[in-house]
Order: sequence, then C-alpha cells, then structure tokens
Amino acid sequence: MPRIMHAPLAAPPAILAEHLTKRYRKDAPPAVEDLSFALPRGETWGLLGGNGAGKTTTIAMLLGLLLPTSGRVLCLGHDMARDRFTALARMNFSSPYIALPHRLSVAENLRVYAHLYDVPRAERRIAELAEQLQLTGLLDRPGGELSAGQKTRVALAKALINRPELLLLDEPTASLDPDTGDWVRGWLERYREESGCAILLASHNMGEVERLCSHVLMLRQGRIVDQGSPEALIARYGRDDLEQVFLDIARGRRAAAEAPA
Repeated sequence: MPRIMHAPLAAPPAILAEHLTKRYRKDAPPAVEDLSFALPRGETWGLLGGNGAGKTTTIAMLLGLLLPTSGRVLCLGHDMARDRFTALARMNFSSPYIALPHRLSVAENLRVYAHLYDVPRAERRIAELAEQLQLTGLLDRPGGELSAGQKTRVALAKALINRPELLLLDEPTASLDPDTGDWVRGWLERYREESGCAILLASHNMGEVERLCSHVLMLRQGRIVDQGSPEALIARYGRDDLEQVFLDIARGRRAAAEAPA
C-alpha cells in the first residue's frame, strides 16, 4: 500500500484570545469586553489605547494574573486558566513601572529570576545580557540607586533571561533617551528575527509602534474598535502618521473610509 503522508500540524498562535471579558464589579461597565485576536508566532503586534482603554487588564489576563469574567486565553497553546505555569516558563513580561527589590544588586535581581525560570548556566546568561544591554558596569549596584533609564534596561534584561518565545512589553523604552531607545528597538527587532519570538507591545510611542509592529489592535473603552497594519490604519483614517490615528480613535472619530460622504 502506498504510504500516506500527513502534513505537519501548524503551531498554535503565540496568543489566542477568545471573547475575553472582564468585569471588576457586576454593576460596573466591563474593563474589557468581548476581546478576540490571534497573535501569530514570530510577529510583533501593538496593543494601543488611551488611559483606561483596557490595556493593563488585557495584559494581566494574558499572563494569568487575572481570571476573565468570560472567554479564554491560550498562550503558546496552553490554556492560561488550567496550564498557566507551563506557558509562563516559555514567556516573559517587562514593564518599567514594576519595581525590582531596591536593596538587591542588579546581578542579584537577575539571579533570582534566572532561578525562578530554571535558566541553565545562569551566570553566563546574565553576563551575556549585561553586555548586550550595557549593564556590565551596573551589576553590583543596588536596584534602588539606578536611574529611570537604567531600571528600564534591567527590566528588559529580566524579561529576556529565559529566552522567551512570547514577550509582553509595556512601554519598553520609557525613560530612555532617544539614542538608547533607538538602540533597544533595534535590539528587539534582531531578537525577534533571530529567535522567532512573538511580541505584544503596549506603547504610547507611536513612532516605536510604526517601526516595530506588523499589526496594531486599537482599544477604546475595553473593546477593539479598529485594527490593521500601521500603514493600513494611516491610509484608512487619511492621516500622516499613527499618532494622528491614535488621537482620532481616542476621541471617537471615525475612519475616513467610514465617514459619510
């Protein structure tokens, strides 16, 4: 009999969110409502919206820190309500707004996370990241003595300690000067290209989003109100750049293609 060849199964999306809704109180409007999207592996997507649009709540549900009121999240094929820790071992998160222990040195902070993620040859990995992110001279400095920009780079090193396949970034270049911010963006681009990591980026830097993201999810009042590539969104709203599109959406204006003639 001829041998039957089966095509290999495609890998599941890096993130699959299905009808996510989160209510903090029954009598309050939902913080996130009916959110659905699928982030492919190896791509960087933007998660954009004004303050209160639902970005932080969405990220917390994607990490399994918050249980959705309804809907579900799968990260790297794992249901975050049932198999969160298997997924978390292969993903990571960075935000400059989450403080590391101030009394621990930079090296000690990174050792703690390397231990939590069971990183092999941890000291070699820490030295490698310190060189790449220009932290070598800061390894012995207590976390509480770092500048805002230095803390941002340490937070990024922490997020990369386990070579994640999925990276959630909240304002990754906040507090960095333009030169260092540009360098970090280039580093993230190379990391994604070389590793195949998927990245979900929440940022208020629209130039950063235009550079890094192949697709953008625009949130307003907890819902996805528009999405597409930065170029497609700019064309749809008849604008010159993504910042103008962001302002249109935040202020409830419709796309040019949807406006009445």
